[in-house]
Amino acid sequence: MGHIQILRDVPSRAEGFSRTLRIFTPARYDRAPHERFGVLYMHDGQNVFEHPESVRHGGATWAADVTLEGLIDAGRIGPWIIVAVDHGLGRFEDYSPWDEPRVGVRARGERYARFLIDELKPWVDAAYRTRPEPQWTGAMGSSLGGLISLYLGLAHADVFGRIGAMSPSVMWSEDGMFRHWRAHTRRWTRLYIDAGTFEQFQLGAFPMPYGEKVRAFCEHLRGLGYGDHELRCVLESGGEHSERDWARRLPEALSWLLG
Repeated sequence: MGHIQILRDVPSRAEGFSRTLRIFTPARYDRAPHERFGVLYMHDGQNVFEHPESVRHGGATWAADVTLEGLIDAGRIGPWIIVAVDHGLGRFEDYSPWDEPRVGVRARGERYARFLIDELKPWVDAAYRTRPEPQWTGAMGSSLGGLISLYLGLAHADVFGRIGAMSPSVMWSEDGMFRHWRAHTRRWTRLYIDAGTFEQFQLGAFPMPYGEKVRAFCEHLRGLGYGDHELRCVLESGGEHSERDWARRLPEALSWLLG
């Protein structure tokens, strides 16, 4: 099994506060000292790994470390490093590319992106044996973490080539992702997007119909020219808005996204 290192109080100059990082290196990282590895950056890092210091919502985390090693051992994907970044002082603000006046959120998403691109990624590429190209750099998250992942794939396609968006909040900012993603990026791209077919979430008086909106967003991307080799959309019957559901879909998601 690989290793998880937790780094606390990592300064983010772009955001003006510090973050916690959780870095997973697969078993092969130590066994193959001359090999280089792709890196998947995951949001809500406190929920990502099966680790005593992870936060378990409803008794579940994503268990991405266990899932990844299992896929590697089965020969379904090659080994990757996962850099999981805990959310900061305000999760909604962190992962909002644009303001959402309906719930009083002021966007900090681009500042978070600048932390990832200008500060974190250069450090990771210097400290670990990585493949720094966008084909070997991914971003993945769920809900608003899925939204900011899509934003990274749109606004920073020159850095992040592989995007995993599980139950992404594409209805945020009055369907902002539909309005801003207006053309194919013309970059090497692999997008994995999913939701429960009838998945719903109610944020105060703000209804969030994930199944309906994710289906529509996938159709939107196909209309912009994204082919089956670039885009995979999964609508799971019975899927809900929870870590347990995202963990259940994670093996297939990583198999396609990182394959």
